[in-house]
Amino acid sequence: MISKSDPEQAAGHIRKGLALIGKTITTIQFTSEYQRIGVISPAWHDVSECINSALKYSTLGTVRLENEIPSGTEIYADPLIENVIFNLIDNALRYGSTLTTIRFRFVREGSTTLILCEDDGIGIPPDEKELIFSYGHGTNTGMGLFLVREILAITGITIRETGIPGKGARFEILIPPEECRTR
Repeated sequence: MISKSDPEQAAGHIRKGLALIGKTITTIQFTSEYQRIGVISPAWHDVSECINSALKYSTLGTVRLENEIPSGTEIYADPLIENVIFNLIDNALRYGSTLTTIRFRFVREGSTTLILCEDDGIGIPPDEKELIFSYGHGTNTGMGLFLVREILAITGITIRETGIPGKGARFEILIPPEECRTR
């Protein structure tokens, strides 16, 4: 029972209530996003175009984005692939701190095909490199990179973080050979 004469106690209850409401909203948003994964069949997507489309929803400010993915480079992925790219850009902007540049590149190393998203921000500590893909981890909603991994996994694509702390983050999106083509 809240005492009318104790405003501190009342304020504490209000803070707890607001935190509970925030967690409820986050859970509803997560459920909404998660239920969209895999609803529409995977298709071929031009990666360079997906990056350009994702930029429409980003505010780069003074940060420079370099899209070095050749036009016509396509991956077979869930239609939410644009959300994956947006999330990588958004995370760099949110957490990069000293960030000046975000760069997307396409690399073939033997039979391995990679799309790289690199930045020159503060990077990710070694003990967090796998944790960042866990549901609930992080300072915002804790859903972003968890959903990214789930979206990519639909077509056998994987993602890992291999950047160097203090020098920047580096997300490697590993694409099975049959899931990538160039026109």
